[in-house]
Amino acid sequence: MSTRPVLVVGYVAFAVAALAAFQGTDSVVYVEEPDVARKRHLAEAVERIDYARELIEWEYHLPGRADAFFAAHPGLDPVAVIPAVEYAVPFAARLAERYGLPGASLGAAQLLRDKHQLRVVAAAAGIANPASEPVANAAELAGFLARHPGPAVLKPANRQASVGTLVVRDAAEAEAAWAFGQAQDEGVFVPDRPITPVMLAEQYVAGPEFSVEMLVADGRPVFANTTGKLLYPGPYPIESGHTVPAELPVETQESLAAETERLAAAVGFGTGVLHCEWILADGVPVLVECAGRLPGDSITDLIEAAYPVDLTRAYYALMRGEDPGPLPVKAERATAAAFLAPDRPGTVTAVHGLEAAGAAEGVRLAVVGIVPGHRAAGLRSSWDRVGIVTTLADTPAEARRLADAAAALVRFDIDAHAEEES
Repeated sequence: MSTRPVLVVGYVAFAVAALAAFQGTDSVVYVEEPDVARKRHLAEAVERIDYARELIEWEYHLPGRADAFFAAHPGLDPVAVIPAVEYAVPFAARLAERYGLPGASLGAAQLLRDKHQLRVVAAAAGIANPASEPVANAAELAGFLARHPGPAVLKPANRQASVGTLVVRDAAEAEAAWAFGQAQDEGVFVPDRPITPVMLAEQYVAGPEFSVEMLVADGRPVFANTTGKLLYPGPYPIESGHTVPAELPVETQESLAAETERLAAAVGFGTGVLHCEWILADGVPVLVECAGRLPGDSITDLIEAAYPVDLTRAYYALMRGEDPGPLPVKAERATAAAFLAPDRPGTVTAVHGLEAAGAAEGVRLAVVGIVPGHRAAGLRSSWDRVGIVTTLADTPAEARRLADAAAALVRFDIDAHAEEES
């Protein structure tokens, strides 16, 4: 008899090595959108992975498709259903319900994927939120700015990776901001069919940013980490670096974890992982947003090295209904990440300093995912970052210093005229 497979909804290339460490041969079935599979050549990629049994192409972004999948594959009998990407969270939660497996619950997953409804529920639970309203055009955005003086954040309620997100200083910027927010291209990572923009205007909250990564079993937290976040300067709130654990007093970390636990209870989250983002405004945790899947941006790798803990394996164990075993409550060391990106639009003609960055003190990883000829559009969303440096040290401050120093060694030559002439 063949092994009951794990269904992984959404393909993440960076996760392949982590899964290969504990998933046996032919033990994983990937589910991916047909357009995404075609554009990313995933049939060939999955064929090369020993642990992958097959790729099933399915339009999982669309409502009702989890029930249709279950009807079409009643004998698949998976042992777990894992949402690997943001857009997979509701589908995976509903599919877990249909197969009788642990999961977030469809209700919780839908709230986590709708930033507006998440705020409504969180506010009702007494969790601090900024003023936030759905807006349908530039005039409504300008009206929000008039009612809430000061900067605002315009962002999609249903996208990821900071796509279409912009800080708007005043009503005079509303028309240009609205036009920017409607351009939500994620290229090969989304289906070709349109995704209807659903936009929010939110009062800007000043303060340091953090995220809490929490494993939850039947509504009960079994592991929590707090990550410190840095943003690039400018109007686009794109993360430039992470530090694990965050350099915060223990009581502040506990407060952030407690608010994340309250949010999980408010939305009715069952079993899985939460990646919740917060801003500390005068010491008060204010909710930014929350995802029901493992964090991106190499945060999982940073956590696993700092504690150390096999976070991915523990998460998969929970989703199979198993006890993940004892999990650490405090990090033994510290890790940090610094992202790499061209500083202006144009064609990349050369990348310098990557080898030096990789050999620098404390560096665990230094990688750039582009080659000369890459067309850089400037920093507008997380997708515009092209590389990362990660470090390991004894303290968060030292890990942060080493990451920033190594990242500073990497330089991109840009031909801006090639961009203008094309």
